[in-house]
Amino acid sequence: MKDNNKLKEIVKEKYSIIANQSKEQNETSCCGSTGCCDSVDYTIFSDDYSNLEGYNADADLGLGCGIPTEFAHLKPGDSVLDLGSGAGNDCFVARAIVGESGKVTGIDFTESMIEKARINKEKIGYQNVEFVQGDIEQMPLPDNTYDVVISNCVLNLVPDKDKACEEIYRVLKPGGHFCVSDVVISGNLPEKIKEDAEMYAGCVSGAIQKEKYLQIIKENNFKAIEIKKDKEIKIPNSLMLNYISIDELRQFKKERTGILSITVIAKK
Repeated sequence: MKDNNKLKEIVKEKYSIIANQSKEQNETSCCGSTGCCDSVDYTIFSDDYSNLEGYNADADLGLGCGIPTEFAHLKPGDSVLDLGSGAGNDCFVARAIVGESGKVTGIDFTESMIEKARINKEKIGYQNVEFVQGDIEQMPLPDNTYDVVISNCVLNLVPDKDKACEEIYRVLKPGGHFCVSDVVISGNLPEKIKEDAEMYAGCVSGAIQKEKYLQIIKENNFKAIEIKKDKEIKIPNSLMLNYISIDELRQFKKERTGILSITVIAKK
């Protein structure tokens, strides 16, 4: 696997392109009409937000793998941090719940996403939503600040997941909690997929074993860890064959390796 800085640059490059596309383009291919790649459909993972209060179509790029606000126990007045906030989709849904007395902060690594989110915020007119550019492994945010941290299909893109969990713990208030939706693996992922940069940016090869994921959370002193949602993601055979041979695909199916979307909550 490439070094962490290289992986971060891969993510930044891919998501800078995606930030300038519509959801429809992302549904066609990972880079739509730009032709920069032709294999990873990010919307394989995504859930439907369209009936949620606060939903804004301009902020929905179809990049999530769950709906973390569904299980985050948000309430009016809460201070919420969204990790990897993208164009602002989860932030605006969270804002509809916490109301005018609450506050929502989104942090994202990619300048283009921050710009897009701020434009969407101006369109909506929310005064208590802000977007900050920063690295989740070293957030430019104060200690003990947020009641709830949410994240949607982002931590699998962070090379040092232990450091990310440490940072989540740091910024949460005592007694606060997080709720994240993420991609994890059950079984053995083929080595060629593990090593592929494009699949990394598409959330698959950056994912780790489900048990290891939960262990990292526990090792960072979180309590009351609970999986609220666990579903298998069906990766089309045609996509898998861009990375592995037909024999390797048959073995993959035989071993029943699972690519899963989970939503996890835990308390500081």
